[in-house]
Amino acid sequence: MIANVILIFVVIVLVFVTIMHVLKKNKEEVVEEGVVVDDKTYTLELMIKFVKRRLDEITKINLYDIGLSEEELKRRKNKKYELKKALKGCTYGDVNDKKYIKELIYDLLSKEYGINETNISRVLPFDTPSLLTSQDKFDILIHEYKKTFAYEALTEIIKKYNLAELKYVEGESKPSYVITEAEIDDIYEKENFELEFSDKLEIIVQRIYQHYKGFSTIDEIRDMNIDGISGGVSGLPESFLSQVAQTDGDYLKQTMEAKVPRACDSIWIMFQGKSIRLAFLSFGTEAELKRVCQNIYKYNNPGQLSDTNGFKINEMKDGSRVVVVRPSMSETWAFFVRKFDVKRASLEQMYRRCNGGDELINLLKFLVKGARIISLTGEQGCRKNNIVDGDD
Repeated sequence: MIANVILIFVVIVLVFVTIMHVLKKNKEEVVEEGVVVDDKTYTLELMIKFVKRRLDEITKINLYDIGLSEEELKRRKNKKYELKKALKGCTYGDVNDKKYIKELIYDLLSKEYGINETNISRVLPFDTPSLLTSQDKFDILIHEYKKTFAYEALTEIIKKYNLAELKYVEGESKPSYVITEAEIDDIYEKENFELEFSDKLEIIVQRIYQHYKGFSTIDEIRDMNIDGISGGVSGLPESFLSQVAQTDGDYLKQTMEAKVPRACDSIWIMFQGKSIRLAFLSFGTEAELKRVCQNIYKYNNPGQLSDTNGFKINEMKDGSRVVVVRPSMSETWAFFVRKFDVKRASLEQMYRRCNGGDELINLLKFLVKGARIISLTGEQGCRKNNIVDGDD
């Protein structure tokens, strides 16, 4: 009898100790690690790490161990599910999921990280235009124009400043379609924006998002109403530079001094039938270009892009067609995104502005009514369905 009492007492003590240990562990898990503030706190690298850690904590926390009420538990579960869904959907090109994640990052930075009007300029020098890079200025331009023109922002900038025109670039003998750093700097100076704190923080949030879940420097451009965008399709691949470095160091030095574009510096847009190189933008490293290529084709799980299967053809959630290639099938990692603006497509939009456009529209109508077989052929970029210039 006494032995049974002792055994029961021991079991009770063990259960009590176990419960206390679990409660203490859960309490320690719920406590959030504070942000240590110093002169180096407000950098994009540290802020990206903070956002990754906080979102990871939110998605992995065990809600059943916190001791929430039934109503609060249900609310937190729904919020957790929405976040997981948005984190997955934003990599497929879903602008709604992207907006949700950016709003969450905005709240994390303003409420937990301690970003305010005083320290925000430590992240990007908004108050000193001479210290801003061309990418910084372009991000500000896109952000400000999006307020008025939404996804027509890039189109409005190009049209307003005649950026889609043939021009000569220093060191080249033939004209080309290119937008240079000097042009972006000149446009930014002419616009002379006065940014509010909320605008500055939204620009920083976009910069963090595009390196965390987005498509790097092309993230905002991909959402614009343009014909398409591609990256890694021109310039010297890293493999070539490494081989040259082993055999001929002098040639490599000459190449770097001449600022020959690398593959990771290659960003092109298709705008109204014209292939325009964005010389002021770059992925920075081949690793960043590789990350974009590995994520941009993943919608609906088309399979793994591997060395044995070196290309993938798929579509994104918004209907864009995407083609991705990788070594050893190609010299470098590259992608092509072709957008189809079917909602706005009409005969009048495509042909009215060209010479004889009205006659061409009438001819097409009669051909279709007569059930004639029509074939429009030509190489990529020859403007089979995008004739908009008046002199064509």
